[in-house]
Amino acid sequence: MKRQPGRELQIHGSARLGASLLAAGLVDELRLMIAPVVVGGGRRLFPENGAPAGLQLLRNETTPGGVTAQVYELTGPPMSGTYEAGARS
Repeated sequence: MKRQPGRELQIHGSARLGASLLAAGLVDELRLMIAPVVVGGGRRLFPENGAPAGLQLLRNETTPGGVTAQVYELTGPPMSGTYEAGARS
């Protein structure tokens, strides 16, 4: 479907489908809408045993109500390292 002419493919609100597409390497861009609320439970967006992915922030904005819209590009396998508080490069 991605190779056919037309508009982009999008999914909305389906954590399971999103995780499956991410694991299969079929996601080019990830758009997250984050509300300033902590509910303490529910289905995870990124499952514990999910596929790791490196992300690069393309753009972000915040609505007057405090919702942040973040757009990420997938960059391949994530880079890993360590962090030390107060360390300087």
